[in-house]
Amino acid sequence: MLRLEKDHIFHKILKFKMKLEINKILILLIILTAFYSCSKEQQTKVEQPYYLKSAIKIPMFDKNNVYKYIEEQIAFGPRNPNSMGHQQALKYLETELRKSTDAVELQNFSYNGYDDEKLDLTNIIAKFNSNSKDRIFICAHWDSRPRADQDKDAAKKLKPILGTNDGASGVGIILELAQLLKENPVNYGIDLILFDGEDYGKESDLQNYFLGSKYFAASKPTDYQPYFGILLDLVGDKEAIFYKEGKSIQFAPEVVDLVWNIAQDLNATPFSALEGSPIEDDHIPLNQAGLKTIDIVDIDLIGANTPNKRRNYWHTSLDTIDNIGKETLQQVGDVLTHLIYSLEFGKPNI
Repeated sequence: MLRLEKDHIFHKILKFKMKLEINKILILLIILTAFYSCSKEQQTKVEQPYYLKSAIKIPMFDKNNVYKYIEEQIAFGPRNPNSMGHQQALKYLETELRKSTDAVELQNFSYNGYDDEKLDLTNIIAKFNSNSKDRIFICAHWDSRPRADQDKDAAKKLKPILGTNDGASGVGIILELAQLLKENPVNYGIDLILFDGEDYGKESDLQNYFLGSKYFAASKPTDYQPYFGILLDLVGDKEAIFYKEGKSIQFAPEVVDLVWNIAQDLNATPFSALEGSPIEDDHIPLNQAGLKTIDIVDIDLIGANTPNKRRNYWHTSLDTIDNIGKETLQQVGDVLTHLIYSLEFGKPNI
């Protein structure tokens, strides 16, 4: 009986020691995990070569000018490649940008489209402070879709669309930015880029989309290394919602944060703090070429299948001026101008 009691005590002591050792191991693992997490966070936190200045004067962005630029574009009719409207819009856009800078480059290229159609395409690049190595770029597509394949009316499915929001809205904002940059120069380089052939492809045929951005990415000089770019697409709807687009978060999360933080500070209500679905757009070939680019885009419009029936006009004949909201244009413009005129390269003086 005494022997059994001693054995029992011995086993209790042994069990207690084992429990102590296990607790020590668990505590050690928690400490190591916390140390690894902090170390990893420090490794991934990259110091950016730019920052935002405060207490600076921001030029006034004018939504009415943007609206006028949109009206002038759609006055040419559809601007799908090889159309009369496309040719007229090209001359118009070149003329407007040359009012703001002498450094306007027309990047002409051809592409073999459907049914042996040869497309004559042109990217338009307006440069400000061409010699500066510190650069960013802002871009949009200026062409419109050659077919209204999402239209409910079968008779219209093969007709080109006007592309008021899908194309002209982003271009209108860029034309206003060009005028502001002429009147209020910055001390670093900005490129305003209008891509052609973005919307040529048939549904799901990604090979024939984004023709201008693909060409630009493939032909860019090796020393062209802007710090980041911002793509504008579908940015004019009166009820726009700009979620943080999924691919933008993947490629350039710090640029997404930069833009959306400004939007939050300005109470720019179309900019949502929520993450949206990843989409295919001009920013994909740019990022694949090493040009860090985010997309400000009204994701819910894509697919023409939102609960709001008015907003179901993507790739249809209903993409008209009636959908455009001046206040949306103003808020997108305010975010961009605050970014442009607050941006400083180097390290802040603390």
